[in-house]
Amino acid sequence: MDSLTAATGDDCLQSGPIEQAQSALTDYSPSDAPWDTRRGQADDVGMIYASAVPFERYAARMAQCAGLLRFGWVELPHAGVSVLRLREAHFCRVRHCPVCQWRRSLMWKARFYQSLPKIVQEHPKARWLYLTLTVRNCSIEHLSDTLTAMNAGWRRLLARKEFAPVLGWIRTTEVTRGKDGSAHPHFHALLMVSPSWFSGQSYVKQSRWVELWRDCMRFDYLPSVDVRVVKNHAQNGLQDVSEVLRKAVAETLKYSVKPADMTSDDEWFLELTRQTHKKRFIAAGGALKDVLKLEQESNQDLIVTEGNIQNESSSEDPLLAFNWKETERRYRRAPNADKDN
Repeated sequence: MDSLTAATGDDCLQSGPIEQAQSALTDYSPSDAPWDTRRGQADDVGMIYASAVPFERYAARMAQCAGLLRFGWVELPHAGVSVLRLREAHFCRVRHCPVCQWRRSLMWKARFYQSLPKIVQEHPKARWLYLTLTVRNCSIEHLSDTLTAMNAGWRRLLARKEFAPVLGWIRTTEVTRGKDGSAHPHFHALLMVSPSWFSGQSYVKQSRWVELWRDCMRFDYLPSVDVRVVKNHAQNGLQDVSEVLRKAVAETLKYSVKPADMTSDDEWFLELTRQTHKKRFIAAGGALKDVLKLEQESNQDLIVTEGNIQNESSSEDPLLAFNWKETERRYRRAPNADKDN
């Protein structure tokens, strides 16, 4: 696979052992373990939702999420191999479903990498920064108000003169659980900046970022801010840019809440669900405003997470089906659910 496809190939399975009825999905590819892991986590989260009447509808939707997966063989002539790609599945699209959160992250990454050639063509000398903005932990009951204040602070930051050299940005929200049961909301941002950022008066030191975020949030304390340059020493075009951005993109476009935090305390998680209802956890602006196509998220979008899947040829083989086995916490072959193309 080329570098853009490989970046999002979690659902790519190498053809391997001879098929056997009721074989585990991981028998076909050990690297496919994320499906078992995420679906098992979805069961755990679903049980929490099922314990609270207001969230029973979420539990019901999650119980049906990705219960049956169908994969099709795809020929990759440039790689000389045949692989399995996910072709059919039903996703619940509940915000905190671990399966859907994972697929959504893959979708965003795929869209970013697919847009990267055009971005590099239009802004060949652009540089990149990875920015993390934090606030003090708040009680889980005050999370909604804190997120509202942070969004207002971000809008003020966009208007500051120091932000003018930023050509485009992608910003996500993550909430982690403190050891004392508090909530720790913070922003991850990937900034594309003009080369002038690193010369003259345009450069913003880390200490200045702290002051800016303090002022924009109207704090009476200095918040923690981390800013890092995404270094590209080779400067050899798209391939190098893709490679150096990979880690920063993965960190920016990851989960909004860790599955481990979801299941560590039932009441904390249920309150988090209440506090984050209808809150937007991802935004983009400038030259990157339309890269992630944030308004588009269909069931099919969560299936097709690789940018060039439509251009790959597939064989006439039927789609291979795998059922989720809750008691085993893994997917197994379901030959009776196979489907002819």
